[in-house]
Amino acid sequence: MARSSPSARYLDIHPVDPQQRLIDQAVDVLKDGGLIAYPTDSCYALGCSLGAAEGLERIRRIRQVDKNHHFTLVCADFAQLGQFVIVSNPTFRLVKNATPGPYTFILPATKEVPRRMAHPKKHTVGVRIPDHRVAHALVEALGEPVVSSTLLLPGQEDPPSEGWVVQDLLGDQVDVIIDSGEVGIEPTTVVDLSGGDLEIAREGAGDISRF
Repeated sequence: MARSSPSARYLDIHPVDPQQRLIDQAVDVLKDGGLIAYPTDSCYALGCSLGAAEGLERIRRIRQVDKNHHFTLVCADFAQLGQFVIVSNPTFRLVKNATPGPYTFILPATKEVPRRMAHPKKHTVGVRIPDHRVAHALVEALGEPVVSSTLLLPGQEDPPSEGWVVQDLLGDQVDVIIDSGEVGIEPTTVVDLSGGDLEIAREGAGDISRF
């Protein structure tokens, strides 16, 4: 299993036309249980594979969050998203219309979601489909969602926006850093649909007026 290395592998990937060989290198690390820092349509995120128990713990250590932290499953498309969360008829159109985009939806998890990454009491999980070529290419090549969390470090107001800054901050704590140019510093807007009613849990990069 991959462990944090003295220096992360730094992959310079084109933001519009991602080089498949570099995407495959990052995916190989994910499949081996490793941890990556990668760009999305909102900001940088930390990511590991569904089965990477150690990857989850590494994210928790870096972020200094507890067991109640909501991880997000970054999905390739709506069909994949539907395997991991229960989307009721009333919420189907709402979620569908806001994807892909900088929104995370909190929904009840299905049995496909490992218990260790779902909310321990609510058994909910975050899901999203990013509007970012590199993030999409990663998830597509992996063949399953990337378990993710915003790359927001303790004591920092904003996530880093460039790969070299991520390298300075986390070069010895992750296995791969993907640089696709400057990204935003605003995390996704989090929409909690798990209780039946719509609740904006966090206002971020996604426009809330559509809800």
